[in-house]
Amino acid sequence: MLLFSFFTLLPFFWMVSTSLKKTKALTVLPIQWLPDEISFDGFVKIFDIFPFDKAIFNSIFISVLITFVTVMSASMAAYVFSKINFKGREVLFGIYIATMMIPANITMIPNYLTLKHLSLLNSYVGIMLPSLFNAFGTFMIRQYMRTIPDDFVEAAVLDGASHLRIFFKMILPLSRPAIATLTVITFMGAWNDYLWPLIVLTDKNKMTLPVGLSLLNGQHQSDYNMLMAGALISMIPILLIYTFAQRYFEQGLSVGGIKG
Repeated sequence: MLLFSFFTLLPFFWMVSTSLKKTKALTVLPIQWLPDEISFDGFVKIFDIFPFDKAIFNSIFISVLITFVTVMSASMAAYVFSKINFKGREVLFGIYIATMMIPANITMIPNYLTLKHLSLLNSYVGIMLPSLFNAFGTFMIRQYMRTIPDDFVEAAVLDGASHLRIFFKMILPLSRPAIATLTVITFMGAWNDYLWPLIVLTDKNKMTLPVGLSLLNGQHQSDYNMLMAGALISMIPILLIYTFAQRYFEQGLSVGGIKG
């Protein structure tokens, strides 16, 4: 495990080392694993070339919006499929889950044409709209909600509580591990998403961090210290979220895959 951890952390160490080097030290042979002189030129330059702070804000805003919409829609659908009995529930859920077999790339053109018809291109709403439908998130949270005894819901119904109140006051708090797991996975995917924001957004002031980092690659030459500095900054939010949600994340993965 120690050997595996070493090779896993080696690229991360190289990224940090490269971000702290001067441009002339990047091509020195033999390779300098530790910079002779620590320089923050890459971090300074990345904010001078283009509005990197604006790209960071856009990524945070879009990722939080997509995460909230995905988690809420998936958890509501999971509640319906796990706690409300209606005719054809299992068949409908099977059809719903079957959509996971459709590759995301196939749906990009229909989604783009739909957004164009609704005049939602180059907007944050257009980026967020496809996240309303998340079969994987619904499946994972449903599996967890099935471990919650139905007696709780039945008792609340007898007391006159509506399904909406039962969902927000009882089921949602009891599903914290699964919710935390889906939150981390969704935020990570939204934060690192490159292709969909590139297709939908045309205004440079609305570009996300991955799209902004791609602009740092020159046709003939690239400042790798600046690229590594940008990549290092882009990792910070994901590391922070996973650190705070790690306990729920691990519990959600272990319990959410067990049929209740």
